[in-house]
Amino acid sequence: MDNIYHNQGGLKSTRQALRNSLTPAEATLWRALQRGQLAGRKFRRQHSVGKYVLDFYCPSERLAIELDGQGHYTTSGEAHDFERTLYLQSLHIRIVRFENKLIFEQLDFVLAAIQAAFQRDPLEGLEK
Repeated sequence: MDNIYHNQGGLKSTRQALRNSLTPAEATLWRALQRGQLAGRKFRRQHSVGKYVLDFYCPSERLAIELDGQGHYTTSGEAHDFERTLYLQSLHIRIVRFENKLIFEQLDFVLAAIQAAFQRDPLEGLEK
């Protein structure tokens, strides 16, 4: 994928502000994803693609993780999410969505679902 879509300068201050004010659900999930803790995959938080800032993004998997709070369950929120999903899919980025409360109630399930979305083993093909 062409890097011209990723982390464009115009959204830098937005990304920084979002990283500095993670929601409790985002902070909880980030603690479980950072430093390659999930199957050795690197995740970025508040990573932008085009005009959208993703909650979490795994470049090696082309996988976006989105956490949905109440604002996503309105007519305008659903329309925005639909437009965003179409755009990301056009760039061959897959999206996995979770409701915020699931992070607190079933974190192990969320992590297993994210890992199940991985397409390949990062060590596959390397000599042992």
